Amino acid sequence: MNKKKNLDVKKLLAAAQKPSVIAKKLHSFYRGKIEVVPKCRVKNLDDFSIWYSPGVAAVCTDIYKNPELVYEYTNKWNSVAIVSDGTRVLGLGNIGPEAGMPVMEGKALLYKYLGGVDAYPICLDTRDENEIIRTVKILQPSFGGINLEDIEQPKCFPILNILRKECRIPVWHDDQQGTALVTLAGFINALKVVNKKMDKVKIAMIGAGAANICISRLLVLYGVTPANIIMVDSSGTLHKERFDLKSFLEKWALALDTNINVVRGGIKEAMENTDAVIALSTPGPGIIKKEWIKNMAKNPIVFTCANPTPEIWPWEAKEAGAAVVATGRSDFANQINNSLGFPGVFRGALDVRASTITDAMCITAARELALCIADNKIRPDRILPTMNDWEIFPRIAAAVGVKAVKEKIAVKKLNYDKIFYGAKTIIKRSRAITETMMKKSYIKSAKDKI
Repeated sequence: MNKKKNLDVKKLLAAAQKPSVIAKKLHSFYRGKIEVVPKCRVKNLDDFSIWYSPGVAAVCTDIYKNPELVYEYTNKWNSVAIVSDGTRVLGLGNIGPEAGMPVMEGKALLYKYLGGVDAYPICLDTRDENEIIRTVKILQPSFGGINLEDIEQPKCFPILNILRKECRIPVWHDDQQGTALVTLAGFINALKVVNKKMDKVKIAMIGAGAANICISRLLVLYGVTPANIIMVDSSGTLHKERFDLKSFLEKWALALDTNINVVRGGIKEAMENTDAVIALSTPGPGIIKKEWIKNMAKNPIVFTCANPTPEIWPWEAKEAGAAVVATGRSDFANQINNSLGFPGVFRGALDVRASTITDAMCITAARELALCIADNKIRPDRILPTMNDWEIFPRIAAAVGVKAVKEKIAVKKLNYDKIFYGAKTIIKRSRAITETMMKKSYIKSAKDKI
């Protein structure tokens, strides 16, 4: 019996490592994941007199007279810059802008295929907070929105806060807002599985980085009682006597508002008797122990979302008694991944020309994502839809767009149906283009490389 169990574990581990092996082969084969292709017709070279000189001068003159026409005459309306300094890439840490490029290209691919958004990776050769802020500001004429990505804390907080206030286009940090909204959506449905209430649950949050700090904010805004949260960083639990945190404003605020009983210690102590654990910390496995899950309350929820490897393998968490288990990976059930959120959020924000993306818009997106699975379809191994359920993206887009209109931060006052069907058309077109290019072998098959 033990021998069979060991063989099963070996198979699971081999399957978990397979994506990394294939990724190296295919990245080398395709030499990148995105490229620029025309969206206008070119019947013959005479058309360039329209698309370029001399005809384009008339368009430039119109935009000079009315800068808002740039949204009508160019692709700015559908363009997002993915800006990173490579200081916190996935679970790999500070590996630099060049090493961060494959991630940013992957993000651009997801934007296009899932949201119909044209996104461009821009990895900066600077780690200076002020230089990053200035760079984003001077990029504004070319883009309809900015996606900040993989920027280390604590500077990611002021960078986002300043840019949200001072930019005229929406700026969002996916590691904060994207992770938070998808986690909230998963948590809403996980609570339905275990029949527990949002305002009553006790939550251990492992890792006090940008993601978990933003998750805690959205959880509280949605109804979680702050006193019922215990957060853990590399030095232990956060509480009102952790005076070492005073220079880190976001952590200090949490230390004052959470952990009402001043639980001290580390992950083990934080998890004891809690209803849920939300971990976005150090890649595992082995960061969270099976016996710590056994010491949680009845039917615990376990979200272990470190990348590329969760803090504990999902099968181990289930063996320890977890009722609902989620990770950040697509090869396990219940993927808590930003890719379920940002394509739809930006589709909606761009389509109504929102000036920013608020916490209320993120909560609206989370609620809509959770509703994409009917209550009678929610199961312990299905608390969220997957990327295959592509209609979630126009639904999120429409919900976010309508919320932006209600908050009076949208230029275009569109209703739900207008946004939904517009987003659906754009996304279907994007997927169809990719499928056509594959059929025509403009995107070559890589079967023999796997």
